[in-house]
Amino acid sequence: MSKPKVFEKPTGVKDYLPDTVAKLRRIETNVLECMHKWGYRQIITPTLEYYDTVGVASSTTDRRLFKLLDKKGTTVVLRSEMTGPIARVVGSLLKDHPFPLRLSYHSNVFRAFEEEAGREAEFFQTGVELVGDGSADADAEVVALAIACLKAAGVRDFKIAIGHVGFLNGLFQEALSGRDEEQSALKERLLQRDHVGYRNLLAGYGLEDGIRSELEGILRLRGGQEICEQARGLSLDRMAQDAIQHLCEVWDVLKAYGVSEHVLIDLTMIGDFTYYTGMTFEGYAADLGFPVCSGGRYDNLLKQFDRPAAATGFALKTNRMLEVAVCDPAEELYRVLVVYTPRKVGEALAHAQELRSRPNVMVETLRVDADKKDGSRPSLTERAASPVNLEAYSEVIEFG
Repeated sequence: MSKPKVFEKPTGVKDYLPDTVAKLRRIETNVLECMHKWGYRQIITPTLEYYDTVGVASSTTDRRLFKLLDKKGTTVVLRSEMTGPIARVVGSLLKDHPFPLRLSYHSNVFRAFEEEAGREAEFFQTGVELVGDGSADADAEVVALAIACLKAAGVRDFKIAIGHVGFLNGLFQEALSGRDEEQSALKERLLQRDHVGYRNLLAGYGLEDGIRSELEGILRLRGGQEICEQARGLSLDRMAQDAIQHLCEVWDVLKAYGVSEHVLIDLTMIGDFTYYTGMTFEGYAADLGFPVCSGGRYDNLLKQFDRPAAATGFALKTNRMLEVAVCDPAEELYRVLVVYTPRKVGEALAHAQELRSRPNVMVETLRVDADKKDGSRPSLTERAASPVNLEAYSEVIEFG
């Protein structure tokens, strides 16, 4: 195996240059401020977690975890998402705090993908967890907050698709009772948005025409509040009926928030069906083929940390939003270059410090030789060891 060149970096990670970082920080700041106004307080957790606790509780599949061994030989993982670490904190450091808990975060997370184009191994998430409230109002709150955060980030054209894993579980249990492997295969196709593969699987299952038509019909269940009524007639299963009722209640609360125009019901929306327990949702920006946010209800996770509780939340894919967010330009800084010779160092640096105390002023300093060896007296900037781009500065101040 050849040694990497000095300028190479591992697959799936990237460098962010100053202008991009400035935009990313504006997005983060605006989003976290939005979350704070809704009562969510920020939490920071370690980059490393134990595999046997947070790692196995994660929604990330095992093969996508970055695993390491510490000095004692214990397996640790780079955090792959933030819900598991926050659940650990809720069950330990916050165990005496009453519910509901509203927590926000911004962190880099790590996932080991195959070497596919566009798949990043390290990326940024900004999100919230609402712990201790199992109501439709709580689900509606996180959806409405996700909408508010996308707007705060500068994403102008987007839609939130909401679904409920209980509807599909109930429908499949009624139509494919005892055929667990086939149910899982169909859910996997829906998770991958592979509707052609979904239809092909149904065609090969030897189902009665009526049942196959019913299961194919869910692919058309995408729209507004009318979808709830259409879905009621597809299955008499209690789980499916309860799921639709819950979504109807969520929709009503979203209407009260005044954000339902951003939302559509998509009953093929399933999220990670081994992790989510209720409503799930994804946010799609125009011209992007992948979600910029995702979330849902995960009522079974907290019991793994000895504090059973209902919970719901979402994460924004912050770096993905760089492509679509339209941020107000940062306030232009007044950029000053202070140039000085050795005998003027005290006076020059004191002036630079005074300038930095002023709002919206950026100050750089440059030390130059006192005189040219040939005895000539060019300007101080001309005596610099390398060329200076004076056009980059609003003002150049010389002490010589």
